[in-house]
Amino acid sequence: MARPVVVHACCGPCSLEPVRLLREEGFEPTIAWSNPNIQPAAEYERRLETLRGWAASEGIEVLEVPGDRERAELWERVVAPHGFDREARCRACYALRLSAAADLARELGFTTLTTTLAVSPYQLHDACDELLVAIAASRGLEALVRDWRPRYPEATRRARELGLYRQNYCGCRFSAAEAQAERIAAREARKAARHAGARAIVPSSLEEVR
Repeated sequence: MARPVVVHACCGPCSLEPVRLLREEGFEPTIAWSNPNIQPAAEYERRLETLRGWAASEGIEVLEVPGDRERAELWERVVAPHGFDREARCRACYALRLSAAADLARELGFTTLTTTLAVSPYQLHDACDELLVAIAASRGLEALVRDWRPRYPEATRRARELGLYRQNYCGCRFSAAEAQAERIAAREARKAARHAGARAIVPSSLEEVR
């Protein structure tokens, strides 16, 4: 008989491989949605709708933590003051979201908790694991710690094939700004590399003409 597990999910695409692998291990996932960090509200709804649509096709229940959207005010008080201090901000954000998922799991009689945050290479994996273990233990739950990062490319491929909406930032306005800065830096680096390659070719061509 499959063993029940509550899976805190950050989005649909990141849920694909964790759910598949958990089922292979003999678990039956129930997804908990607790993401008051996601901004703006339209983005929050789009990600939740994407997750629900995919989960329904897989026969998986999605439980939205009661009042989750309203908890954005709590996120602003507890997490936002850390601003662009990513380590502190993400730790506070993980703690808020995982605590809500753990509370829901305990209230519903589950005994095991995990999170899809463990699939993304963009997350602070060690901090996430540490908080998952501590928060689960404080609620009398078992933390199911997994490193699914090697499956991220496969999750991305599958999400693309399924036509799932894939976001390009973690969720909050700070991560959106950081992701945009990283994309600009990467674009400039590619442009510089192309120009360097062109400069390397021109002298060689001129020498041949001479």
